[in-house]
Amino acid sequence: MKTIDEMLHLDLLTADQHRQIGAWIAQSGSPEEILKMPASLWQAVERASEVMGIDKDLTRPPLLGSS
Repeated sequence: MKTIDEMLHLDLLTADQHRQIGAWIAQSGSPEEILKMPASLWQAVERASEVMGIDKDLTRPPLLGSS
């Protein structure tokens, strides 16, 4: 939820998208259920993630000396 809150704060999601995504996540009992989120909401999350560089952060090699 923290990530979608940040997306809202950065105006990358509308208040309605944020509400719908949050509600979907809250009612989902598993990651598999979250993956069944409607395509329009996934597209909004993907666009916001791209702007935020989330994929780049996840694929960046660890810093030397970090554990």
